[in-house]
Amino acid sequence: MPLVRIALRRGKPPAYIAALRNSIYAAMRESFNVPENDRFILVSQHDAEEFDYDPNYLGIARSDDLVIVQIACNNTRTVQQKQAFYRSVAEKLAADPGVRPEDVFINLLETAKENWSFGNGIAQYV
Repeated sequence: MPLVRIALRRGKPPAYIAALRNSIYAAMRESFNVPENDRFILVSQHDAEEFDYDPNYLGIARSDDLVIVQIACNNTRTVQQKQAFYRSVAEKLAADPGVRPEDVFINLLETAKENWSFGNGIAQYV
């Protein structure tokens, strides 16, 4: 059910991109109980002039290695699940591919189950 969008500065190798995708998917499986094979992840890389962020907002020292993760998902998770998810993503990305926790920005876009169609013109979760 989650649709993941990952945005970062251009120039990372394919193995780095794969590690981003795999780490975020693993965190979703653990913290959000996402079923196996429920994997829809888009990665966009941006030139410097297309990737604007504040390097110190809220006192967090960000670098040009900032990774912005936006996830559209059902509005069924508790605050505790979300907090566990944020921690898990930061820990997994720190382990592989080596993203500093300060450079992990996550935003959830929650929606009702009837707002999803995975194909065939059918709302599978209704």
